Amino acid sequence: MGCMCSTLASKFAFFPPSPPTYKILHPETNDGKLTVVASPSSTTTSFPLPHADDNSLDVLLIDNKRGSKIVAFYLRNPYARLTLLYSHGNAADLGQLYDLFVQLKVALRVNLIGYDYSGYGASTGKPSEENTYADIEAVYECLETEYGVSQEDLILYGQSVGSGPTLHLASKLPRLRGVVLHSAILSGLRVVCHVKFTFCFDIYKNINKIKNVKCHVLVIHGTEDDIVNWLHGNGLWEMARDPYEPLWIKGGGHCNLELYPDYIRHLCRFIQEMENITTEIRLKKIRQNMYVHKRSCASHCCRIKVCRPKCPECSIPKCVKCSWRPKCSSCCWKPKCSSCWKPKCSSCWKPKCSSCWKPKCSSCWKPSCIKCCWRPKSLKCAGPSCCISCFQWRCCVGGTQSGLDRRQDG
Repeated sequence: MGCMCSTLASKFAFFPPSPPTYKILHPETNDGKLTVVASPSSTTTSFPLPHADDNSLDVLLIDNKRGSKIVAFYLRNPYARLTLLYSHGNAADLGQLYDLFVQLKVALRVNLIGYDYSGYGASTGKPSEENTYADIEAVYECLETEYGVSQEDLILYGQSVGSGPTLHLASKLPRLRGVVLHSAILSGLRVVCHVKFTFCFDIYKNINKIKNVKCHVLVIHGTEDDIVNWLHGNGLWEMARDPYEPLWIKGGGHCNLELYPDYIRHLCRFIQEMENITTEIRLKKIRQNMYVHKRSCASHCCRIKVCRPKCPECSIPKCVKCSWRPKCSSCCWKPKCSSCWKPKCSSCWKPKCSSCWKPKCSSCWKPSCIKCCWRPKSLKCAGPSCCISCFQWRCCVGGTQSGLDRRQDG
């Protein structure tokens, strides 16, 4: 039922440009290099497309694990130290974003790769949540195998719907350099209505995945965003494990944040700080996180949910490693606190109160009180009859009668 609802939600969540703004050609010349041309059926002609002789651009066709062929643009920068993996928003394709990619490549001094989801642009398949996850995983594998990019030198960038696949991949890469969330969403359902719970049919549950991202997270959001409320970005920033200083663009909407000077300025500063993070600093930070994690585990003892002793002086829980010491291997135990000692077997039983005593003669000791001490069955019984150190009650064990009927004395 949840899968059917998720599929239905996907139909209302994805709006690929129709027709696409570009198409891919496979020419015989130019060393078999793929080229991009404007789609003849497209009515949008204002977006510049790459030239066939542009050596800084690679047009890629990548196969994902779900059988789709994904189109990707890889833009080189000879001065780059890091690579930016860009996941675009809804209702856009690579033909509309190429000019932005060129500007980001130059301004941020990075290598940049952008891709079209399944069913977007010239990519085959149908758009869905699971397909976008497979798409970004395929693009990352291409970066590793074809360009030798490791996760330590990679920054993930997700805009709007693109924050879903971005956080999906980021939660699986523990040594990632950084993440940028641009007008990101908490989840698909939370964009439509304000809900406090995550339902099975919800898509892009970023609210659950942001907690698993271990690198720096930069959040950029416009305060006047009428599509994805600013509270989405603020919520993701508050839940991030390692949040970077956010950028709240005053008056910014959903699709125009790139036009504000603060956008590129703040993004440049983030990229520069990520470049300056050396391996030594990263290892030191990982050790600190591991130390904090160990201390949090130690505070919970052995991670076993056990009850604490009733005695307020006992501060150590009754766990297997640190608390109890068995006295009888089969049935009882004795904790460190003597007041909490409650053995189960009768041989280990001791009365709680100080007034309770045990006769020296084992045959005389016949307690009848359930809790801790014993009393004679007849209140009129008074004197010992067997020995000085201990005594039997004559009416209870068959001694001299006390002047009353034996049956009456019980």
